[in-house]
Amino acid sequence: MPREIVILECAEARKEGKTPSRYITTRNKKTKTERLELKKYNPFLKKHTVHKEIK
Repeated sequence: MPREIVILECAEARKEGKTPSRYITTRNKKTKTERLELKKYNPFLKKHTVHKEIK
């Protein structure tokens, strides 16, 4: 099965020391070998921010 479950965490909130929002999604291991970076909504900051894949 080439798809794997990944967790995305807000990068901006982590830098500011605030609560980071997290999202769970999947990615195709064979076509996307690098870490995912998506723009998602952070309810704590009340705006869309860059969310990066964490381990």
